[in-house]
Amino acid sequence: MKHYDTIFLDRDGTLNRDPGYINALDQFAFYDYTISALKELSDSGNRFCIVTNQSGISRGIVELEVLAEIHDFVLNTFHENGLDLLGIYFCADHPDEATENRKPGIGMFKKAAKDHSINLANSIMIGDAVSDIEAGVNSSMDTMLVLSGRGKESLKKLGDLSPTFVAQDLAYGANQILEKTS
Repeated sequence: MKHYDTIFLDRDGTLNRDPGYINALDQFAFYDYTISALKELSDSGNRFCIVTNQSGISRGIVELEVLAEIHDFVLNTFHENGLDLLGIYFCADHPDEATENRKPGIGMFKKAAKDHSINLANSIMIGDAVSDIEAGVNSSMDTMLVLSGRGKESLKKLGDLSPTFVAQDLAYGANQILEKTS
């Protein structure tokens, strides 16, 4: 059975509701289907890595300590559910002063690949934004646009980009991946 080396996941709008800048743990909530979808993918031998733009830090809207608290919660939830989360990589760059780490740049992907010996060409990026799809394409990965979060708006803005998959949400996306790779 073929499976991806690593499934890269955007955070807000992909794994959890995106009410805007999440600046408290009680504002963070996984979608109802997130953990079960990830378990299905995990049971097929997939591991995960979260890559997320968090410009709320540079904008002064989100405190670094709060982001750390949210990411600790995410890490613990993955661990408690037996999900292999390699790490959470975030970029706090303001969009007007973006480095290659801010998606669609590939800096976070290159760092994760180096840290965990990831074969990017045999990986997939799943997200709800055009920048997620661009980052995946720029990293030579398969891509999936989920229509949760900002996905429906992003679908209209893809231009020449053509994601490998388009799915209603992560649950449907997991089924598409498993059907294609089994």
